[in-house]
Amino acid sequence: MSAKDDKKQKQDRAENLLAQGRFEEAVSLLEDLRDHYPEDHSIEFMLALAYYDGGDAEKAVDRLERLFKQELADKVFTGFAFDELVRIYKQQKDFVRLVRICEDAVSAQPDDVGLWAELGKACLLSGDFSRACLVFEKLVGMEDDNPAWYCDWGEALFAAGLIRESETAFHLAGEIDPENSDNYYFKMAVLFQEAGRHRDAVALLNKCVALKESNPLYYCAMGDSFIRLGELENARMSYHRAIERDRERAGAYYNRMGHAFFQNGYYEAAAEAFEQAIAAEPSNPYLYHLASAYKAMGRPDRADEILLALKKKSR
Repeated sequence: MSAKDDKKQKQDRAENLLAQGRFEEAVSLLEDLRDHYPEDHSIEFMLALAYYDGGDAEKAVDRLERLFKQELADKVFTGFAFDELVRIYKQQKDFVRLVRICEDAVSAQPDDVGLWAELGKACLLSGDFSRACLVFEKLVGMEDDNPAWYCDWGEALFAAGLIRESETAFHLAGEIDPENSDNYYFKMAVLFQEAGRHRDAVALLNKCVALKESNPLYYCAMGDSFIRLGELENARMSYHRAIERDRERAGAYYNRMGHAFFQNGYYEAAAEAFEQAIAAEPSNPYLYHLASAYKAMGRPDRADEILLALKKKSR
């Protein structure tokens, strides 16, 4: 067998071991391969992933950081190690190191808009909203016809408390891509919802339905905001409009409405919505949710009746 075939066979064996969760054996085999082929970065990369999957994150990061430095020095930036480090640092919530590797990447590849976008997102995650605004503003300058960068810029501006400027950014995204402007209004509406500004969210969602009244998601989102505002009839009306546009999924919409009522303490309204879900889609186990609503209402007797009926039905 040639050295090339032997190498390929061992790499395939290592992949099989990893797939089987036999990490120690895979690491041992890959370390031996690395020693024989130190110039092959693909083996080093595979070894780093084996360390990580085997629970040794420290060794994995050390290997990936070394590979990342080599990537920065190469004429063509492959970014394999960079992508893995981004994933790991996000998973570990190590935003300091996440920002640092993104800075290093854009320094080496200053014309790569994807790397600038990663830096902007890293700044958002780290809480450096002012810098995130600057990074996404730069991206807008690099590609002023890309609505995605305006949305990212708008999100950063919103996080920084610059609400009017954020709205302007989202509006600009809509002007660039008018056929999908409702999507950009919706993104802004979600930001308002997350900030607890539900009246503002409703205003934007009304713009969404004016542009694309056939989308049931906008009515559901509006219903959620009305529930948070305590306007239960408006919430029901919004959800019913969603159902009118997608009757085949009526059970799912009633179920979503029930959960929204339940999460905000409106247990009787939740029970009513779950009953409507059951009527629309009897085969789906919405009865469990109905039992939970009755229990939260202080009606354990009714909840027990429902659960008992379910138990008998499943026999």
